[in-house]
Amino acid sequence: MKTLAFLSLIFLTSLTSFAQKGGKEDFVWHTDLNKAIDVANKENKPLMLFFTGSDWCGWCVKLQKEVFTQSEFKKWAQANVVLVEVDFPRADIQTEEVKTQNRMLQQQFAVRGYPTCWFVNVDKLKDGKVNFTQLGSKGYEAGGPANWTTGAQTIIKPN
Repeated sequence: MKTLAFLSLIFLTSLTSFAQKGGKEDFVWHTDLNKAIDVANKENKPLMLFFTGSDWCGWCVKLQKEVFTQSEFKKWAQANVVLVEVDFPRADIQTEEVKTQNRMLQQQFAVRGYPTCWFVNVDKLKDGKVNFTQLGSKGYEAGGPANWTTGAQTIIKPN
């Protein structure tokens, strides 16, 4: 009986895992910069660094709701960028590694207000260091996903 229960659990877990993959590339907001850099280099895409205060910044929540949760944005993002959430929550718990990484990015890009989205090309050098080439930045912009992605597209592909 225990074997049957164990096999059922394995089967259900594999179905859940398969359903999440769904044959399409998953829509992912990375929080680990190194993993995002690997994906960006593999897919030859720029990073979109989303600097946010997810649990206290009203404009960040508005940008998420009006743009980032919409299917039009998700489709655009999957085709054009690798998403990285650089969050500075007040209540939500983060690991020390993520906090340190996010503070370093905030300093490097001189982010002083939220929300800010930086678009960057990234090269991982042989010595393990990372070189960011800034393409441009933008914040909240009214007009929904079509307006926001049009502006973002002019940053990542200005011609």
